[in-house]
Amino acid sequence: MKNRYLDLIDQTFEFPQEEFSVEDNELNFHDIPLMDIIKQYGTPLKITYLPKISTQIQRAKRLFNVAIAKVDYKGTYNYCYCTKSSHFSFVLEEVLANEVNLETSSAFDINLINELYAQEKLSKDQYIICNGFKRPQYIENIGELIKEGFTNVIPIIDNKEEFDLINEHIEDECQVGIRIASEEEPMFDFYTSRLGIRYNDIVEFYKTKIATNPKFKLKMLHFFINTGIKDSAYYWNELRKCANIYCELKKVCPELDSLNIGGGFPIKNSLAFSYDYEYMAEEILAQIKDMCNKQDIQEPNIFTEFGSFTVGEAGCILYSIIDQKQQNDRELWYMIDSSFITTLPDTWGIGQRFILLPINKWENEYQRVFLGGLTCDSQDYYSAEAHSNAVFLPKYDNDDDEPLYIGFFHTGAYQESLGGYGGIQHCLIPQPKHIIIGRDEEGEWFTKLFAKEQSHKSMLKILGY
Repeated sequence: MKNRYLDLIDQTFEFPQEEFSVEDNELNFHDIPLMDIIKQYGTPLKITYLPKISTQIQRAKRLFNVAIAKVDYKGTYNYCYCTKSSHFSFVLEEVLANEVNLETSSAFDINLINELYAQEKLSKDQYIICNGFKRPQYIENIGELIKEGFTNVIPIIDNKEEFDLINEHIEDECQVGIRIASEEEPMFDFYTSRLGIRYNDIVEFYKTKIATNPKFKLKMLHFFINTGIKDSAYYWNELRKCANIYCELKKVCPELDSLNIGGGFPIKNSLAFSYDYEYMAEEILAQIKDMCNKQDIQEPNIFTEFGSFTVGEAGCILYSIIDQKQQNDRELWYMIDSSFITTLPDTWGIGQRFILLPINKWENEYQRVFLGGLTCDSQDYYSAEAHSNAVFLPKYDNDDDEPLYIGFFHTGAYQESLGGYGGIQHCLIPQPKHIIIGRDEEGEWFTKLFAKEQSHKSMLKILGY
């Protein structure tokens, strides 16, 4: 009978996979033996694998450029990184090494742009797409960028009143964009996104506000679907409505030449994950081209703002199982040495699922378990995977010489900022140690400590002690 954990994976998925393999009963991540990492740094441990960021950026560029050639699309493709997915300096440095542009969300993002420019990581002709509901400080900071000679800063107008603030605080000539308030999926809590300007109001808003103001030129129409880029009737319907509005605007606004379709490419959250990126890129361009050709309009340049797609698959977090508790006949708990609420807040906040795999003991028999965090909160648990309404992990004994280690993978987007990185954590659970893994010119991997485990002194200082 095949009842080892390794057998379970072999029977359920195509394995090994591009980033995962097993040698000597232990898991490798991008050919890096994770047990070696654990022996050096311990757990809990956050990891960022930098080369994956560049791989994803180049992959998206290739996808869209191949699609442009296939459908004979006349516009260009421009990759923007959505900074809110991960603001870390090492992430932005890796991103910007790939000749891309940036998208910002708030006032402090502009301070980050200034710092990157001061470090010569960013030039003044790269596109800076400024999204979000803009308070005065954000707009003032955008105005300072433009005044300092950043030639491709594009504030995206989120609402009609915001334009008056932009006009007040930005003195120089400026390109702007308009965000469409897209309709949400039928099962959503509301019908229309709170972000952007309604479809029916956009053309009139341009005519009365932007066209009459010589300081501003409309460069971009911005479109984003909250649930991401999916091969669904809902997505294609919204995309075609967006392309139609672009055509209507282009007829009265010759300088309009760009369509921003936002982010939304999914990342791998299960070993069973399947998504046809090539088809989706080609179909997006084909649909936009078709709408433009029908109205005799030149196809727009395409911008994307991939955040999770850029950094999500570069991250992982490793835990030790420090105890097991049999709470009733059917529920066996494996307790981790940290908290899901503080280190993987999306698992708690929106029920997000990540790839979960053991690091060692792949030859052991497997069993169904529930994973529990260290806080006293009843919601601090993980009990299902994306492909299964259950969690299976190797059996182990508390008195084994080596504990069971587990890893959650493709956790690189949003978890640090949502978890309050370096701040106060629920039940004062410390922020884990964080390391960066890179590769040198010969392809050999190396590690670098980015942050030590959070100390009690730093927490007490924040709390005023």
